[in-house]
Amino acid sequence: MSPHPPHLEPDAPRDLVGIGIGPFNLSLAALAQPLTALDAVFYEQRPAFDWHPGLLIEGATVQVPFLADLVTLADPASDWTFLNYLKARERLFPFYFAERFHIQRAEYDAYCRWVAENLPGLHFRHQVDAVRFNPERDVFEVDFTQLDSDGEAEALGRTYTKNIVLGIGTEPYVPEPLKPLVEAPGVPVIHAADYLDHRRSLLAAEHVTVVGSGQSGAEVFLDLLRHRPAGREQLHWLGRTEAFAPMEYSKLGLEHFTPDYTRYFHALSESVRDRLGTTQWQLHRGIGADTIAAIHDELYRRTLHGGWPDAVLTPGVRVRTAGRIATTKVELHLEHIQQGSRSRLTTDAVVLATGYRERPLDRILAGLDPYLRRDSRERPRVDEQFRLVLDPSVSGADCHVYVQNAERHTHGVGAPDLGLAAWRSATILNTVTGKDAYPLPARTAFTSFGLEQRPQIPPARTTPALTPLVEGR
Repeated sequence: MSPHPPHLEPDAPRDLVGIGIGPFNLSLAALAQPLTALDAVFYEQRPAFDWHPGLLIEGATVQVPFLADLVTLADPASDWTFLNYLKARERLFPFYFAERFHIQRAEYDAYCRWVAENLPGLHFRHQVDAVRFNPERDVFEVDFTQLDSDGEAEALGRTYTKNIVLGIGTEPYVPEPLKPLVEAPGVPVIHAADYLDHRRSLLAAEHVTVVGSGQSGAEVFLDLLRHRPAGREQLHWLGRTEAFAPMEYSKLGLEHFTPDYTRYFHALSESVRDRLGTTQWQLHRGIGADTIAAIHDELYRRTLHGGWPDAVLTPGVRVRTAGRIATTKVELHLEHIQQGSRSRLTTDAVVLATGYRERPLDRILAGLDPYLRRDSRERPRVDEQFRLVLDPSVSGADCHVYVQNAERHTHGVGAPDLGLAAWRSATILNTVTGKDAYPLPARTAFTSFGLEQRPQIPPARTTPALTPLVEGR
């Protein structure tokens, strides 16, 4: 292969190149598709769309209503709505009678795959290798490798663009004390992201420990509990939070996931934003009330004939260190945060429901590093329109890099929330096109989050006068 990729794409710059095709960039692509004047293309190194396949546990639901699909909250008349997916599959009437506001994860994944399979402009098996700014042409250069069916390099290419949208997603987070166990071959320690791939061996293990007190940990624990014999469950569920707490799901609490709150959060000082980030865990790391109820119901059912299930649920616990015992067991060294007490737990398998972290942007943006502007903690600065703050020599040339789900430190808890996907995509497209391609609401919450921001009250719509009908005319 030539060290310099040939110009396989036309020399003229595109308007937009999306890197990564997860739900957020898929939302952007779906909303971009009707904008025929916009030249957009999207690259993804995976062979096809998939969304957390290891956690598509039977019965597990998405924690946002079905209206939080890829497009509806920006364009309910789009061809790519969830309801139109149901119509295409002749499932509208069954869905209507099912009366489900929250759909199953497997159904959301199937909907997204339907969009990905039918939407033009998506290029799977295309791995983006480097992004550079060309000051002579005032464009970004995007180098990519086209992969074959085995994931091997097949061809090299380069495209030029004025705008880049990074949607490279998150990656499973493994706490430092447990990394050696996960990385060691043959040790039964997995991240919840791979749960379904290992479910059979986990059900066969004598004793299983689930670490993590969020929704994924609850779903894994519930699934294991339901499929292990009564009285011999041999399950431990541990979490760092002070309680197995429900997700904040009050109607006013949910207004933290509105554009109004996103704008309010962005306008706060960096230190205040960072402090808020540590206190709002129950907005996005709690457990759905239905899941908590299902766990309690299952535990209670197992007491009907006397005795208690062999299941230990302990919040407020952190794993200090961990090690192997022989070749088949793991020893966890635990500390109870409130008591200050310590103990050891021997187990045959561990599922780490320890969440996800934003993928670092440094590798893919290494070529733009001299142009990036960072905050006091060396994180990229992101403006209100989701653009990385770049040197004026780049932004002044009307070249921008947008981010999706890499801006929690600047935009708050709504960054990874599916409910804001369509609004953020529409905001990006309006900014890229310089037009009101998708008119967005001026106000989205009853709550006024700050004193200085006066709530905008849209004018009341006037009802047109009706002409009385006169019989005989």
